[in-house]
Amino acid sequence: MTRKLLPVLMIMVVLSPLAIDIYLPSMPEMAAEFSVSDTQVQSTLVLFILAMGIGQILIGPLADRFGRRPIALFGILLYIASSLFAAMVVDFQYLQLARVLQGIAACATSIVVFSAVRDSFNMQQSAHYYSYLNGVICVIPALAPTLGGFLALQFGWRSTFIFMMLFAILVLFIVIFKLPETRPSNTKSSGALYRWARYQPVLNNTNFVFYAVVCMISMASIVTYVSYAPSWVIKHLGLSELTFSYLFGLNALINIAACFIAPKVIKKMGNRKTILLALWLMILSALLQLAVQQLPVANALLAGLYFMLPMLALCIGFALILGPATSLALDAFAERAGTASAMLGCIQMAGAAVLAGLLQQTDFAAPYATSLMIGGGAVILLAVMYLPSCKHWHQPLSN
Repeated sequence: MTRKLLPVLMIMVVLSPLAIDIYLPSMPEMAAEFSVSDTQVQSTLVLFILAMGIGQILIGPLADRFGRRPIALFGILLYIASSLFAAMVVDFQYLQLARVLQGIAACATSIVVFSAVRDSFNMQQSAHYYSYLNGVICVIPALAPTLGGFLALQFGWRSTFIFMMLFAILVLFIVIFKLPETRPSNTKSSGALYRWARYQPVLNNTNFVFYAVVCMISMASIVTYVSYAPSWVIKHLGLSELTFSYLFGLNALINIAACFIAPKVIKKMGNRKTILLALWLMILSALLQLAVQQLPVANALLAGLYFMLPMLALCIGFALILGPATSLALDAFAERAGTASAMLGCIQMAGAAVLAGLLQQTDFAAPYATSLMIGGGAVILLAVMYLPSCKHWHQPLSN
């Protein structure tokens, strides 16, 4: 099962980060074409993440009721249609709508991928496979912005969405022929799809709530970094789209290495200690960012490096934290993995989108906005994990 299932899930999981990263170098060009502000263009990323989050609570129960395969096929077909829609729009509002639809599509495939892992492996194995999947996710930021930059320079920003559509068509054929149904026979799928009783056992579990918040803060940190970086590096500092892609890709390459090392770290340190290490790395990233911004700037490239290099610690921390946090959040829900995965995804994605969106309404410059999100969130989470009175929130049932 492992050898046959994991490669299919690794291909499917690409759809979400591809829709985030491939068009990043084009954001300033899109703002100019539609005559909108940087914040409005950043909203296309926030809306995508928000739709991924809210869509989870709608689609998760469907994955438990009808199985993983039908939901995967629905999500991929919607992804194809929404990508084509985004490539054809002439009004900015319709681009925002296309991104919402694309987010719903991506959330459907994401639910299937992470539910299938929980369906097929125990907790410790799941943490390892989540890390491998996150490693694949992290490959995309290394490659997609450079590819997107070349496509935009040659054919315009709309070609990036055409590429998404074509890749999704390839994934569709792979899923049709290679994805087995993994839903366990004991999955609770009877009764009304959307009722409080379905979600209450999940939200009443304090381990789930805490580790879902860990995922949310981590994702909000990455979303803040990703949404601010293009306008800061390309528009504010004046570097080219390809230079931005190379700087962004450097961080992503470090993230890739960290994701594939993460299973070994988890095995040696355990889930909880790995999360503690990741949070300290996030604080280090914020402190380094604040420190380097006080240094003299000789040229635009050096200023770009000052902004991007402290994010290496964030990328490593993010790579280490998601696997253990996801595994600990879902550990108690073998009989309702789809619903629990949906709630986790909703809190992680929608919460991250709201936090990043609120931060974008402030006047903080990119280095200080990222430092506030990354460092502030990590400090709060560490305080909970070190306070004896909060022990019941984060001590896992098994580790």
